[in-house]
Order: sequence, then structure tokens, then C-alpha cells
Amino acid sequence: MFKKDTVWLGLGAGLFFPAVAFFIVEVIKKNIIFLRKDDLLYIGCVAINMLLLKYAYKKDMELTAKGVISATFICAFIFFFYKFNK
Repeated sequence: MFKKDTVWLGLGAGLFFPAVAFFIVEVIKKNIIFLRKDDLLYIGCVAINMLLLKYAYKKDMELTAKGVISATFICAFIFFFYKFNK
């Protein structure tokens, strides 16, 4: 059966939701001129994980929360790598 509290679930959710938000931000930036240099939108993509983390801790899903924290560090690393190599 499907186990609800796993590190892999947290890691997957923690990478999936910011990735979707990132692609939405990219579409918005291409269509709205004054948002083209706004890096706060990217930071918001990483901050989505804080909402996931709060939900996981509220539901006592300790392993899932650890996966979300890991995904947050991965997303932050990708953001800084993307930003400094741009």
C-alpha cells in the first residue's frame, strides 16, 4: 500500500511544486515587461516549500518534512547556480 510519510514523498513534492511555479514565473516574465528582472519571483518558488513544510509538520509527517527540507536546499542551490551563471 501507499505509505504517506516518506522522505521520497517530501522530496518529490518539494521539487515538483517549485518547478511548476518556476515555469509559471518564466511565462509571466516573458509576457510582462516590468517583471523581467525580478528575482523575488524565483525566491518565491523556493518559498513554496515552506508552506509544504508547515503542512507536513502540522500533520505529524516527520519523514516527509525532512524530504521537503532536502528539496528546499536543492532548489536554493539551483537558484543560486542559475542566478550566478546567467
